[in-house]
Amino acid sequence: MHAFDVLGDPVRRRILELLAEREHASGEVVAVIAAEFGISQAGVSQHLKVLRENGFALVRPEGTRRVYRLDSAPLRDIDDWLERFRVFWPVRMAALDTEIARGKKERGAL
Repeated sequence: MHAFDVLGDPVRRRILELLAEREHASGEVVAVIAAEFGISQAGVSQHLKVLRENGFALVRPEGTRRVYRLDSAPLRDIDDWLERFRVFWPVRMAALDTEIARGKKERGAL
């Protein structure tokens, strides 16, 4: 599965957000995701499996629990791929700055 396919799912993106904060036991992940998305423990487990198999998450046993943590290597690969498109961003940001300044000026004139 391509990295963008993995990240294309909102549940997996949310799990990655959780793992970016700190390590989480699978039960903690299930509790958050079930509450936010209304999916079962089995469904969350499938998403964790996809993240694990595609290198986005690492897991270690801790007694009877499985503790997940983020592996940032695939995210660096995505960042490297995006690098070629960053050349377009300064122009867009400059245009946004102009529009913000224009809006402030118009509000001041009212």
